[in-house]
Amino acid sequence: MSKNKKQELIREYLYIILGTTLLAIAINVFFARQGLVTGGVTGLAIIVQELTKGVWDGGIPLWITNIAINIPLFLIAISLKGKMFGTKTLFSTLYLSLSLYLTQGIVSLTQDFLLSSIFGGVLGGIGIGLVFAGFATTGGTDLAASILHLYFAHVSVGTLMFIIDAVIIGIGFFVFGPEKTMYAIIAVYITAKMMDGILEGIHFSKAAFIISENSTAIATALMNTLDRGVTALSGRGMYTQQSKDVLLCVVSKKQIAKLKDIVKEVDENAFVIVADVREVVGEGFIQYKK
Repeated sequence: MSKNKKQELIREYLYIILGTTLLAIAINVFFARQGLVTGGVTGLAIIVQELTKGVWDGGIPLWITNIAINIPLFLIAISLKGKMFGTKTLFSTLYLSLSLYLTQGIVSLTQDFLLSSIFGGVLGGIGIGLVFAGFATTGGTDLAASILHLYFAHVSVGTLMFIIDAVIIGIGFFVFGPEKTMYAIIAVYITAKMMDGILEGIHFSKAAFIISENSTAIATALMNTLDRGVTALSGRGMYTQQSKDVLLCVVSKKQIAKLKDIVKEVDENAFVIVADVREVVGEGFIQYKK
């Protein structure tokens, strides 16, 4: 394994560790103690904890239910679909159970349902986003949906995940009541938005389209200075009817200012269009995963 790949793997595992820890804090501090069932295996674990308080002091801990449900799901998934889920997802699932155990003693910060929904949603969304950025999942409903998809191939995995989560939230409605369920839905919405924001922020890039009479000199300067690839697209000015190259260069957010400086140094009259790019897969950006 090359040095760059090792560093990338270490970074991905750090994302997973930090993400699962934040998610565990959100579940233990904000969701479980307020009875907010936000779907997933952890939501089911909150329900189990509530229903078993009469037979277990404080109810069955969340980390026990999480691992008790996810391990069989993994074994079923591997037996049906082979080793497609990878070691990182297994690590993430096990580490989430460990994090739930280690963070269960953190004191409550608020008893307010709305504050719990907001801050729990923010922390949970950041956590899940970081786990996904590490190219893993926390198991649970995505695993269950993948298994069900084998028998209901006409239904998408996303739809199956939505159905499973809806059923779990519905059970939470009967256990905790309608008010807490409505707050839980707020938390689910905030979690989804924060997760998308984290993923887009990590993978966010800029694409620059450059039109200039000195395209060759600009391309050479960009490649040498920024160490980024440049592609020349064939273009034609409709007013002049003259053919010219349109340079395309994708860079990170922090490099876009330097790119514009380089273009200006070579040709002050160059026409530059900068566009937002949510994700770039390939050399120098996100690597393809086998």
